[in-house]
Amino acid sequence: MDSVRDLATYEAANQSPPYVDVDLFGSDQPLQDAIAASAGGADTADLSAFGRRWGTAAMFDLGRQANENTPKLKTFDSKGFRLDAVEFHPAYHRFMAESMAAGLHASTWDEDLRPAAAPAQVIRAARFYMAAQIETGHLCPITMTRAAVAALAAAPALAGTLAPKIVAREYDPRFLSWNEKTAITLGMGMTERQGGTDVRTNTTRAERAGDEGYAISGQKWFMSAPMCDAFLVLAQAERGLTCFLMPRFRPDGTVNALRFQRLKDKLGNRSNASSEVEFDRAFAWRVGEDGRGVRTIINMVQLTRLDCAIASAGIMRMALAHAIHHARHRNVFGKRLADQPMMAAVLADLAIEIEAATSLVMRLARAFDEAARDEIQAVRARLLTPAVKYWVCKSAPALVYEAMECLGGNGYVEESMLPRLYREAPVNAIWEGSGNVMCLDVLRALAHEPEASAAVLDGLARDAGDLAGVLESAAFIRAALSGAQPEPMARAAVGRLARLAALAALRASAPVVAELFARTRLQDCHEALFGTTRLNAQEMRLLLNRALPE
Repeated sequence: MDSVRDLATYEAANQSPPYVDVDLFGSDQPLQDAIAASAGGADTADLSAFGRRWGTAAMFDLGRQANENTPKLKTFDSKGFRLDAVEFHPAYHRFMAESMAAGLHASTWDEDLRPAAAPAQVIRAARFYMAAQIETGHLCPITMTRAAVAALAAAPALAGTLAPKIVAREYDPRFLSWNEKTAITLGMGMTERQGGTDVRTNTTRAERAGDEGYAISGQKWFMSAPMCDAFLVLAQAERGLTCFLMPRFRPDGTVNALRFQRLKDKLGNRSNASSEVEFDRAFAWRVGEDGRGVRTIINMVQLTRLDCAIASAGIMRMALAHAIHHARHRNVFGKRLADQPMMAAVLADLAIEIEAATSLVMRLARAFDEAARDEIQAVRARLLTPAVKYWVCKSAPALVYEAMECLGGNGYVEESMLPRLYREAPVNAIWEGSGNVMCLDVLRALAHEPEASAAVLDGLARDAGDLAGVLESAAFIRAALSGAQPEPMARAAVGRLARLAALAALRASAPVVAELFARTRLQDCHEALFGTTRLNAQEMRLLLNRALPE
């Protein structure tokens, strides 16, 4: 009996308690400050309630269940008839219901699908950021539903018909025609196996099918969330690449001809289904002008890219919270791990990066809020969205890995949340355009609106003030992106552009952190490895207590 008691004591000794039942908003000072700076003193009571609800042990466990029990494709029924349906674990459906009840899919639109009043984008971004910390996969159909509304603006009559189902706060997973459901979700299928990002090479064809719509035949190599009720797809029509909305059911109530070939076996994002699909004269409505498909759907892509950056910031935040929590409860060499100088340096360095990313994505959401009435903010959103996605999403994998290492072997086993966060981290840098594509889009924005883009850059430098490295960074960005052949230096310049924008956002939300960010990210040449910046003990304590109060 004594040996049993000794073993029980040994097993429980010097281990951090589970990081659950936390207030995702109240424990995140950088998020609170970013909301205060970008949302103009908005009432945050609902955000506090959201943070407490999503931070419960039950929600953490639902995230585990949704990712351990992956979706399953049911191609045929027992009699050999086509089903083309995907089954999800109940935990996935619970997340969908929670997110839709909170309006993550539609709160930035009013009942007529017009942009909701500010600060709708910022408040929704804060909720999305917290939800991403718990379970990211289900946010794919959530973000596509929200973003698809921007493309549907090119088809007002169709948008008006669908509007009540899009903005509804209920989740209806039934496999029925959209007009029989209480609420719907929308997806997207753009890329094909032969072209990927180069959608100009798409071979899927669209032919007129009477007065009602089009018949589409072809394939898509990636179509995520295949149980959405309708999908924006690109197909070649009479005048070229055109945007269409393809419902899961035809207008006569029969199942539409979407033939799912298989589900992708992905590195991460396991709770969410991504499929290969073939269309066999599938019915669809045209959205926008014939031959203007890319221009139509790009309005959707801007919003999904914003969500990629927000979600990546949320993933990084959860990784850091786990690392700090563990280090404060783990004793090594006679004192807390968090008090060991090198570990404190690593954690503080991570905290700087995440605080900058958080302020940056919230400030970008504010630009979307103000774009309708302020042309400079509209240009800011167009120019900075690819730059912010580039920097934040590319920062995530290395940062999550470093946080995992802070937990040692405890962080490497599947009982920890860190392996799931690590697998999830690369996806947002790949989806909706890889790093090179983001840099090309920054170059296009500069070429199309050179004067307005220059005004945005001047504004960022002005907002960043006289902090270390600002003038040099602004000069480097201008020189690199305005040269005769800017592409070879585009990655360096776009990364610097995002960091300058982050500094400007930090100066409004957390001036003391802005000074540290300027010194370590703009003035100093920040090493690729975390824990190498020049921070004193007081600065480290400040950063860690902001990141996660003791």
